[in-house]
Amino acid sequence: MKAESSNDSFEIGQRVHSLNDSRRVGTVKYVGDVEGYSGTWIGVDWDQDGDGKHNGTVNGVFYFNGHSQSSASFVRSQNLNRGITLLQALELRYRTTSTKDEEDEMYVLSAGNRRVSIQLLGGDKIQDKLSRFEELTSASLSYLGVSSLGVSSDLGSILPNLKLLDLTGNLISDWEEIGALCEQLPALTTLNLSCNSLSSDITSLPQLKNIRVLVLNNSGLSWTQVEILRRSLPGLEELHLMGNMISALTSMSSSDDQAFNSLRLLNLDDNCISDWSEVLKLSQLPCLEQLYLNKNKLTHIFHSANSNESPKKSSDPFPSLRCLLLGANNIGDLASIDALNVFPQLVDIRLSENPISDPVRGGVPRFVLVARLTKVQVLNGSEVRAREKKDSEIRYVRMVMSKLNDKSEEIELLHPRFYELKKLHGIEDERASAENSGPKNMASGLLCMTLLSVS
Repeated sequence: MKAESSNDSFEIGQRVHSLNDSRRVGTVKYVGDVEGYSGTWIGVDWDQDGDGKHNGTVNGVFYFNGHSQSSASFVRSQNLNRGITLLQALELRYRTTSTKDEEDEMYVLSAGNRRVSIQLLGGDKIQDKLSRFEELTSASLSYLGVSSLGVSSDLGSILPNLKLLDLTGNLISDWEEIGALCEQLPALTTLNLSCNSLSSDITSLPQLKNIRVLVLNNSGLSWTQVEILRRSLPGLEELHLMGNMISALTSMSSSDDQAFNSLRLLNLDDNCISDWSEVLKLSQLPCLEQLYLNKNKLTHIFHSANSNESPKKSSDPFPSLRCLLLGANNIGDLASIDALNVFPQLVDIRLSENPISDPVRGGVPRFVLVARLTKVQVLNGSEVRAREKKDSEIRYVRMVMSKLNDKSEEIELLHPRFYELKKLHGIEDERASAENSGPKNMASGLLCMTLLSVS
């Protein structure tokens, strides 16, 4: 479905995509003449670096600011698409029959490297069911160039059972229209708006009481906007905010009636958080069970923003947290590992791609991490079984004894679980054991075995 090619169709700030590539998405930054070229041009700053040819300056003349050196280009209006409506996208995705060329592309290679055409058994029945919009429970409309949600009073009757809607990579920006869409779809609980450049104006958003899962990855959302957004999402259980360059958060208390009191999963992967104090601002969310912080810039973990405060003097941080993913940060000290024991329910931890988990970069082997983490059941995605837990703790105690024998003060400081584990596994001091047993020779450590041949 092609857009009108009139120059009046394009406005500054409008989201568009390339006519022949709905994945090449950008924002109109300029409409007008370009020195040395005839006619009217549309200046577009494309979302992906490299999709353009310059930064908005051509032949020394500045037209607009591109976000990188190769994100901007000038395009004729007939080569841009202003997008389609939600219902048009549904028709395109679920009611358009396959062309002969598309069917010819369905093949596998034989042993002789020849194409063997394949036919999808029951494909006509599946297509028929998907084409009945009133029966749809989920719809994926990613990268179809949806620019208008076309909200109308009969939308609810067209899609009465739609629970999940994926609108990744479209041209949507207006929160008021998003709110109206959610109100018109009574069954909708999961909404994915990733890779849409969303407006910073969220003030007009109504109460979205039915939304349980909201995905806003790579949408340019700041935490200030999240603060405004949460007032309209009282029942939200999952929030995904990957790739939004978030570096600072604000405190959330369970006593705040606008807090995410139902939130169970918060995904902050691939952001710019460097200070654990920012993470602790989330520590009193009562229902938070999973917190994803992979690919941030964290270097150190501690139990309280006030390093002198005893954990017993304040309420437990993250009272419901069971899963904490910290992969690909810059954590390099064992004190950070010990600090994780303060979280009362934490059993699933990811520390891979941190210096502390890489012996080559001065870190420690897995058995040390398993021994120091009191409640760990899953480490770096791998289950910690009872046998591994016991063997790791015994090996860890013996390692400490061999390095710091009789240095009790140093042991208590550097290895807070040492005496607990030594008592738990009944490990005697090696020196005392040696004195009690008297001198030994090589033979005393050998076993005598008799092998019998069974014929």
